[in-house]
Amino acid sequence: MLFLWIAIFIFSLFVLVKGADYLLFGAEKIGLASGMSQFVVGITIVAVGTSMPELLTSLLATFQGLNEYVVATAIGSNVANIFLIIGLAAILAKRLIVKKELVSLDLPILSIATALFLVMVIDGKVEFFESVVLLMAYFTYIIFSIFYKSERNVNLKHKPKILLLDILVLILGIVGLCVGSKYLIDSVVEISSILNINPTLIAITVVAVGTSVPELIVSVKAAMRRQSELAFGNIIGSNIFRVLFMVGLPGLFSTLKIDSQTYSVGILFLIISTLILVISAASRRISRQEGSLYIIMYAVFIAKLFNLF
Repeated sequence: MLFLWIAIFIFSLFVLVKGADYLLFGAEKIGLASGMSQFVVGITIVAVGTSMPELLTSLLATFQGLNEYVVATAIGSNVANIFLIIGLAAILAKRLIVKKELVSLDLPILSIATALFLVMVIDGKVEFFESVVLLMAYFTYIIFSIFYKSERNVNLKHKPKILLLDILVLILGIVGLCVGSKYLIDSVVEISSILNINPTLIAITVVAVGTSVPELIVSVKAAMRRQSELAFGNIIGSNIFRVLFMVGLPGLFSTLKIDSQTYSVGILFLIISTLILVISAASRRISRQEGSLYIIMYAVFIAKLFNLF
């Protein structure tokens, strides 16, 4: 029975990620065709689309009473994004060049968003009012980004036409996300029950990495093409989305609790990973050696979660 649920977990994760891919493809095409700039599409449709697997599974987990799942997944995904994905991108690209604007604007915004999130979870739970604050902060970030950056990033010379295929792909993506998220949550519950472990341990590790596959693919490809800004921007935008929107939205429907392992280990490594990213990016580049350090730190994070030392 365990192997059956593991197979269901793997398949549902694949369907979930593929569904997000289809949704992203269709939504991005429709967004550009409707006259949105590349930048606005990037910080709205792309950022939300690549994080849709975590958002849907978090909402479903909340409705099923797994309130500890949401914060664990958000923290696990953010730590994986920084240590695992940026680490791999730096190693494969030999070095990542960090543009001045990312250091002077985007990283401080990520730091502020993370600090706000930490203030909200310091008491071990996220309640309705705190969720509203997180959501307001996210929409403030979106509005600020659009007004501050969009004028320099408008590119409407090649507006694509909306085809029937684009709409069908969008619908297929939504269906894949719904089906995949349902069976992913079911399999997490069953596997944790069979192995007698906390579901949040699976959420903060396996689910967090699995649902971060879209960011991994985008960032690694961008890094290998020497498009460091895209690699960084994707990670920063997704991390801000998770700590503000992905926690804020489910928190409107139920008080989100934080299990002891996530509170003691997850929050600590979220702080460490964010600080290391800010410090290492200050030099305007992340070397292959620093990337290797990131990977080691992620291994330490996993080992600490499983009490290996």
